Amino acid sequence: MAIKIYGDPGSGSRRRVTAAAAAMGIDIEIVNIDLFKGESYTPEFLKLNPHGLSPVMVDGDFVLYESAAINLYLAEKAGSDLAGRTTKERFQILQWMFWSGEQWCIFATLTFDEVLGKKFMGQFADETIVKLAADKIRAAAAVLDAHLAKHDYIVGDRLTLADFDIAGPFSQNERTKIPLNDFPNLVAWQQRLLTKVPSWAATKREIDERIDGALAAAGVKL
Repeated sequence: MAIKIYGDPGSGSRRRVTAAAAAMGIDIEIVNIDLFKGESYTPEFLKLNPHGLSPVMVDGDFVLYESAAINLYLAEKAGSDLAGRTTKERFQILQWMFWSGEQWCIFATLTFDEVLGKKFMGQFADETIVKLAADKIRAAAAVLDAHLAKHDYIVGDRLTLADFDIAGPFSQNERTKIPLNDFPNLVAWQQRLLTKVPSWAATKREIDERIDGALAAAGVKL
């Protein structure tokens, strides 16, 4: 029985899981959850994740949410070296994955909620929140950009789970205008992933089609 991954095709968090799973050669069954229709808040879905967020993984009777945790589980199950070849490398990967959650993705998601999420509801963004998030992203991006000036990938100069985790905000940056394009080494790294990691390029097309289609259907212009 294939592992099931529940989530919206426009979700950068689901993208991190589906792209990593493909890179590890793991067979998964994708179950689409339409966030715009509130399907993540049905009683059935809330039993899987009481936060009403995606993605969620179901492997038999084992349920797991949070993208980073899911990817680590998948890597261990598959015996993939994307989670690290040595103890030192594994903890470097974990360091950057934790960094992503604390310093990075949370502010990109906050910006998405303000800039795009509120547009779908006919509301205006709180510019104070948008600026706060942009300032936090810029500070973190400066650290990451300096790191990537010396490395082709986040850890060990090869693709690891840390790359998928940290690349998530690039899924929406052209729409939300978070300041990632101000950092040339980040842009070069992201282009490297799109060029060399087929699943990352494929999931970008999936997200673009989903979000751009939803914007058009709702008559929302950026």
